[in-house]
Amino acid sequence: MNIAWALNELDIFIEETTMSYPPSVPGIIDMSGYKITRADEDTITKHAQTIEQILDRVLPEWKSFDSKIKVNRWMRHRDAAIRAKAALERQEELEKNLGENAPAISAAEFHPWVWSGAKSLWQSGHFRSAVEDALKKVNAEVQNKVERRDLSETKLFQESFSENPPQAGKPRLRRMVNDGSDTYKSLQRGAMALAEGIYAGIRNPLNHEAPQDLNEQVALEYLAALSVLARWVDDATVEKVT
Repeated sequence: MNIAWALNELDIFIEETTMSYPPSVPGIIDMSGYKITRADEDTITKHAQTIEQILDRVLPEWKSFDSKIKVNRWMRHRDAAIRAKAALERQEELEKNLGENAPAISAAEFHPWVWSGAKSLWQSGHFRSAVEDALKKVNAEVQNKVERRDLSETKLFQESFSENPPQAGKPRLRRMVNDGSDTYKSLQRGAMALAEGIYAGIRNPLNHEAPQDLNEQVALEYLAALSVLARWVDDATVEKVT
């Protein structure tokens, strides 16, 4: 996340939603005590689209915050924006003092096949379904790359990364030029083994176990493993019968 940009957007929104009395009209005394936001409703509504995405990243639970909703429809957003600003400003300090300052991994930086398949469900907190959709997306992309619809998942990867020469209707994926070296064989075998592990060890249990959501950390690790496989496939060349 671009923290400087996010902070600037939050600052603007906080200013826009500041409540104040409307300008006085000469000769009229307003006894209503009614306050309005500094920015007009259309401006705030448009900006809220961006702010909500920032809040989803920084404070995923922000929609459950209790706020002065009766005062103004934007008060929950504004309170959350103030909290998010404080969290971002002190993020480095908090991580250093409250937890291990370890490298962080961003799901948004995973291979596009993986994150595009998982994104919408992940952001709504459905981690198991997000992993399942990412698995389906990668499987479909591999089918597209080798132009095969007759196989899927484990068998698809076994055929695609096989060291056997390609046959009619059976292209192969090569992670490097087939020079017959141990390195070439290791790369092919490694890709096949990783795919087998992912689809047998992750995909199959998700299909057959009772439906219950995954822990977020576990789901993130599953997506990370799948991202590695997706990159290997995407970078591989297709070898066909000529």
